[in-house]
Amino acid sequence: MNGNGAEKMNFYFIGVTTGKSSIMKVFPLWMKELQRPVVVLLGIDHKIHDDPQAYRATVARIKNDPLSLGALVTTHKMDLYAAAKDMFGYFDPYAEMTDEISSISKLDGRLEGHAKDPITAGLAMDPIVGKDYFDRTGGQVLLFGAGGSAISTMLHLMNKTEKSDRPRRVIIVNRSQGRLDHLRDMVQKRTTDIEVEYLLSSDPVFNDRIMERLPSGSVVINATGMGKDTPGSPVTSNGIFPENGIAWEFNYRGELDFMHQALRQVESRKLRVEDGWVYFLHGWTQVIAQVLHHPIEGELFDRLAQVAEVVRGK
Repeated sequence: MNGNGAEKMNFYFIGVTTGKSSIMKVFPLWMKELQRPVVVLLGIDHKIHDDPQAYRATVARIKNDPLSLGALVTTHKMDLYAAAKDMFGYFDPYAEMTDEISSISKLDGRLEGHAKDPITAGLAMDPIVGKDYFDRTGGQVLLFGAGGSAISTMLHLMNKTEKSDRPRRVIIVNRSQGRLDHLRDMVQKRTTDIEVEYLLSSDPVFNDRIMERLPSGSVVINATGMGKDTPGSPVTSNGIFPENGIAWEFNYRGELDFMHQALRQVESRKLRVEDGWVYFLHGWTQVIAQVLHHPIEGELFDRLAQVAEVVRGK
């Protein structure tokens, strides 16, 4: 019970190091802004690629707890879907297309899974690159990682209706063949004019050579989790970023090695560097909106972003 006598409702956060996330401080402020102070955030940490039974136990906990509203899933989106998909009563089209879920919610007595990242990726990426970016610059996209965030970014680029907003070429580099194959299968099931190259590599020196061959204006994205969930960066400190390009670090916390490597080349390569803070904001507000069945957009999103900025500043 809270101070007003209302029973607390649980909103779960499934990740790796949930206690270190800024959302632990931001969430109660957001619930106050949304006039839902009885909703509390509880973290559940899993090992990366955890035992399927561990994921099933977590989903069962959420499903069977009458005080549980749902959950946001990070890092484990594909593994949790694979382990527990039979426990859900509904998946949205993106979840079925990508074989992942980032949102667990309840509606009319059924457990629902949504993949919000394709929406989140677009909301975060479009302001960074701007209109007609790839037509204006001739840049390509180098995407390190083939997990949920990488899949969502690829889907967003493929779904752009204007040719000028789509890169001519995307290179995807990942450390495991299985994730690469999964992403390739998803792309091949859809129609696109984007040339996609899939490379298996865990060697940062090899990755440097791929990055160095990019044309001016290209966008290099770290969607691996390295620098947050695991140490290091997909490239070395000797790697050369594309001139007049963009380096986008999907993480906003942790060692952020990739981002710091890029920052050292801002002047010499005329490079723009972005972190994952706006992605973080959209990712959370999209899932909160789904779980609470309360739209968050426009002025309300701006207010919540302003509240979160205070916490980030500290």
